[in-house]
Amino acid sequence: MGDIYVWLLSFLLLMGLLILIVFQLSCLSDLEFDYINPYDSARRMKALVVPEFVGQGVLGLLYLFTGHWFMALLCSPYTYYNFRLYSRGKHEIDVTEAYNILQSEKRQRLFKLGYIIFLLVLSVFWLAYTAWEDIE
Repeated sequence: MGDIYVWLLSFLLLMGLLILIVFQLSCLSDLEFDYINPYDSARRMKALVVPEFVGQGVLGLLYLFTGHWFMALLCSPYTYYNFRLYSRGKHEIDVTEAYNILQSEKRQRLFKLGYIIFLLVLSVFWLAYTAWEDIE
C-alpha cells in the first residue's frame, strides 16, 4: 500500500512541475508577442526557476529512496542538467538579452515539458499497475 502513496506523491510533484513549466512558457510567449516587457517576464520566471529545480531534485530523491531505480535513473539526466544550469548561473533570463535568447529558452522549456509529460505518463502507469496488484 505504501507504493501507491509514493506514486500519488510522484504524480502530484509532476503536476506541479508541469504547471511551473507551462507558466514559464506562457511568460515567454507573452514576451514574444510583446504583451509584457522583458523585466516583468524575467521577474516572473526568476521566481519559478528555483522551485522547479528543487521539485525535480525532490522527485529524483523520492524515487531513489523508495527503491524505484528505473524512475530515478530516468530523472537523473534532467536533474543533472538543472544542476549544471544553476551552477553556471544560466538558470535566469537576462533582461537585456531576453529577445535574443527567446527561441532557445522556449525550445528548452518545450523539451522540459515533453520530458515531464513522459515521466507523468510512466508515473500514472506505475500507479495503476501498483493499484491493480494491491487489489489482487
